[in-house]
Amino acid sequence: MSDEYFPTVTKIEFKGPKSKDPLSFKHYNPDEIILGKPMREWLRFSVCFWHTFVGGGGADPFGSPTYIRDWEGDLQGMDLALRRIDVAFEFFTKLGVDYYCFHDVDVSPEGANIDESFANLDAVTDYMLEKQKETGVKLLWSTQNLFSNPRYMNGGMTNPDLQVFCYAAAQIQKIMDVNHKLQGENHVFWGGREGYQSLLNTKIKLECDHMAAMYTMVVDYGKRKGYTAQFLLEPKPREPSKHQYDYDAQTTIAFLHEYGLKDHFKLNIEPNHTTLAGHEAVHDIVVASEYGMLGSIDSNTGDTLLGWDTDNFPMDLAQTTAVMAVVLEQGGLGTGGLNFDCKVRRESVDPVDLFIGHIGAMDTYALGLRKAAKMKEHGVLKSMLTERYLSWSTHPLGAKIEKSEATLEECVEYAKSQGEPKKISGKQELFEMIRNGYIYG
Repeated sequence: MSDEYFPTVTKIEFKGPKSKDPLSFKHYNPDEIILGKPMREWLRFSVCFWHTFVGGGGADPFGSPTYIRDWEGDLQGMDLALRRIDVAFEFFTKLGVDYYCFHDVDVSPEGANIDESFANLDAVTDYMLEKQKETGVKLLWSTQNLFSNPRYMNGGMTNPDLQVFCYAAAQIQKIMDVNHKLQGENHVFWGGREGYQSLLNTKIKLECDHMAAMYTMVVDYGKRKGYTAQFLLEPKPREPSKHQYDYDAQTTIAFLHEYGLKDHFKLNIEPNHTTLAGHEAVHDIVVASEYGMLGSIDSNTGDTLLGWDTDNFPMDLAQTTAVMAVVLEQGGLGTGGLNFDCKVRRESVDPVDLFIGHIGAMDTYALGLRKAAKMKEHGVLKSMLTERYLSWSTHPLGAKIEKSEATLEECVEYAKSQGEPKKISGKQELFEMIRNGYIYG
């Protein structure tokens, strides 16, 4: 093999909007200052390991793998795992991202027993730590896969079998230790099978109680070990389970409140999951941010004509502008970032397509950041929104209601004194027109 796994690709550079080179950035200029911060700090891009370097090779429910990945050859087990680490870090550095993410079993093969699996993970992540030090690429977050292995067919944290629950606990503890070793800034929990297929054989509250007990133990373990990574929950309504308990942002926030965990977790929102819940793509990002719970974003999109989690690269400028407007409004993502939980299409088989997909998405987000920054600087939409709710801030009763100090009688008295309310236009079309002027103007 060549010393390089992408020998035809050099470091991706910013060449500006007029560039015709698909292996260049047209809008992402990492050190350019936008509203007081470098672009790379607002965006904090991360590459996901699972779709980019594992991911079934382009297989789908109707066909076998298609991707051309010559570097894999006939390698298996630990040899293949270590090769993929080399490929990944070459990709990260040539693309110019600062972060990456992974599940435990993405990077390391499971062994014949739990001790062998953990030994494999230790060996691979020791090598990953070396590569981090060599390249400067950092870990945005890691997570545990509690859904692929047959042992988790009925869930991990919500499994009816105590032995499986404890196996999941062991896997979580191990990846917490690994995450700390690699200085991961966050730790994500995604409940791929934490839900049910049938209500007939499910005790919903008991399963949610067990999941909350696991999260409580996680918080306690992290405190005792001095771990500082931010815990993140990732909502998803269904697939593979018929119903998953972290259905959407509001459901997940309610769960955290119910079990006294709201101060220990934030949310990692994936727009493709949000659309599967029946919301528009940015809905959960807005909800999480409004409640001070937006920690990170899995930056992808779905195909609304298909009924599953397609994990497309985000190439819709309107969507990325809307996302970045929220991120700007809350002052950034803190320790979180924009993780490309995306895969090239089954028909995009060449290794270089991995670069093109990420470059296109990074440019779309960078341009969205520019558009959102201009909207924020001008403040037109924000002032229009403020005006729409003006009655609440201009009458003393509004403040009393918002502070939970008003009585029902006071509201009735005010309604009688004012008579029939006037119709006030919501101006939706005007809002859309002005927004479009920023996006497409």
